[in-house]
Amino acid sequence: MSPANPTTLSSRKDALSIFQAGIAAADPYQAVKKCLFADDGQLEILLNLDSKAQKRTGKWSKVHLIAFGKAACAMAKASQEIIPAHLLADFGIAVTNYENVTTVEHVEVIGASHPLPDEAGLNAALKCADRISHAQEGELVLVLVSGGGSALIPCPVDSITLQEKIATTDLLLACGATINQINCVRKHLSQLKGGGLAKLAAPADLHALVLSDVLGDDLSAIASGPTVPDNTTYADAINVFNSKGIWDRVSANVRHHLEQGELGKIPETPKPGDNVFKNTSHTLIGSNAISVNATLKAAQDLGYEAQLYNSHLTGEVRNEAEKWALYAKHLIDKGIDKSLALLAGGETTVTLKGNGRGGRNQEMALAFAIAAQRHRLNGDWAFLSGGTDGRDGPTDAAGGLVDQDSIERMLLARIDPAAALDDNDSYTALRNSQDLLDTGATGTNVADLQILLIHPNSYKHHS
Repeated sequence: MSPANPTTLSSRKDALSIFQAGIAAADPYQAVKKCLFADDGQLEILLNLDSKAQKRTGKWSKVHLIAFGKAACAMAKASQEIIPAHLLADFGIAVTNYENVTTVEHVEVIGASHPLPDEAGLNAALKCADRISHAQEGELVLVLVSGGGSALIPCPVDSITLQEKIATTDLLLACGATINQINCVRKHLSQLKGGGLAKLAAPADLHALVLSDVLGDDLSAIASGPTVPDNTTYADAINVFNSKGIWDRVSANVRHHLEQGELGKIPETPKPGDNVFKNTSHTLIGSNAISVNATLKAAQDLGYEAQLYNSHLTGEVRNEAEKWALYAKHLIDKGIDKSLALLAGGETTVTLKGNGRGGRNQEMALAFAIAAQRHRLNGDWAFLSGGTDGRDGPTDAAGGLVDQDSIERMLLARIDPAAALDDNDSYTALRNSQDLLDTGATGTNVADLQILLIHPNSYKHHS
């Protein structure tokens, strides 16, 4: 059942090691260590990782440490190792998903649910809000933000219950809404998102160290932008539901709150130029782009001719898998005399129609294997699609790693690949063909990475 061809085995091993290089580049602990320093009992923060000259320093009397996201523990650990003990205001707070909970000295670590929020997250969010609102002028609120932050600190406005907010997010996920559309809605149902946290921290200084899980690194989209201005409006949020044709399926309380906001009866989220941002700044410490560059380098180091296929891979999974398979066929048909690596990063979308299990990366791997067979992709190839957090959808896999024999292995296991894809059951199909990508939780999250390695049959593999 498992892949036996030596070239294939070698390709799969290479794909995995290139993927791991991408994850290593987003190591949150090392990233914090690169930009946070203590000098003479004071804290110094680099504003730009590429320039040691751009720094933020202050004679802060206290530092309030607040971390949330999948990388919260690693980021908090690095920070508390650097911040002089006399500056730390009480225990820090770190909120992360249950799988990533670890003990951190001088930090209260709270586990919460992701991707759908739970009561533990709500309680953690209220605790963070309380701590931040007590920060004084001359003190620093150091916020460590990583992917998953939106779901991990849900703090709905008073008129909406957590269950209503969860149902709203669920509805948006199921209809294929983009992350930006989901964030727009979340910001207008929340007390912390869309600049709400910065509003609470004022008049204290605030600095955020941000590990980006959003393509293009728009700070207002990462964890729904709790520390930065929000350009979106209540009207935009309502439009998201209307454009998907699901406004009538939203709870009455959510609809009422958004309509009141649109009428100007509830204050908008803080906008650019608002005074609450007077003392706020940010450092981007990791991103999908940084990780994609690391995969390019890793592929070259393994002897591949490495090319960037797409640095911003978005769109419906099946369409993107089809396009990529056709592009690969075009290259192979032209003739390749060297092992080739095509690399991408991004965040694709799946519109759920079936009842199976899987995630966008598993679906991408399955869809690519099907498209590759349909278009007769010749040569030895291996294709990996994985979430850098090690969790793809509501499953224990990070994604999928398929090769030219994957479809055959599924058929031998009595799985119909096309039927599995139609039922959004990529997990079952890939498990049966031994093509699940299993890394465990990685402690970081910078969206997804894709790797296609091609060796034409006529060409002997490099290793």
